[in-house]
Amino acid sequence: MYFAALLARTEDGWEASDTELDDVEALSDLTDLAREASAGGAEDDTVLVFIEQEDAWFGVVRVDGEEDPRIYVSDAAAAARSSYGEILLTDELLGKDPDQDELDALDLDGTEDGEPDPADDDEAGDDDAAGDTAEAVPPGPIGDRLILADLGVSEKELLALDTNDALSEIAEVLGAAEVLETVR
Repeated sequence: MYFAALLARTEDGWEASDTELDDVEALSDLTDLAREASAGGAEDDTVLVFIEQEDAWFGVVRVDGEEDPRIYVSDAAAAARSSYGEILLTDELLGKDPDQDELDALDLDGTEDGEPDPADDDEAGDDDAAGDTAEAVPPGPIGDRLILADLGVSEKELLALDTNDALSEIAEVLGAAEVLETVR
């Protein structure tokens, strides 16, 4: 089961709203959603997007005005098996070079263009390649571990959070526990 909420910091404190991620296909969509939730639309507002898959992983996306979003995911490997987690696991976050796919498409194995590669005849090899991609996502936390440090949640505290109630614990430190619970 998934839970997603937006927490927007306003002059009056934190405001929470639950959010549906059905129409969110990429991090840019999620960032746009967060910016729209910014109360008053002030350019320097901070909006946190909380996403969790019960007992598996949680993620926090922080959007400060027009700055690039900052992301933290508690367990990248678990999130990679989730459609919502895949939104957060960008190539940049995973340390992948987006141009690498272009290099993989080049014929660097010594065969002539159009000449079949003997390795392509082995369908099991294709399965192994897919497995390599899944294994490329490291287990454990990934992303900006200082994402909440200026809001009172240190790197050490963030890494120590239990997946079961991490978002509630973060909200408690932020002083937003009550507003988060109203949308939970």
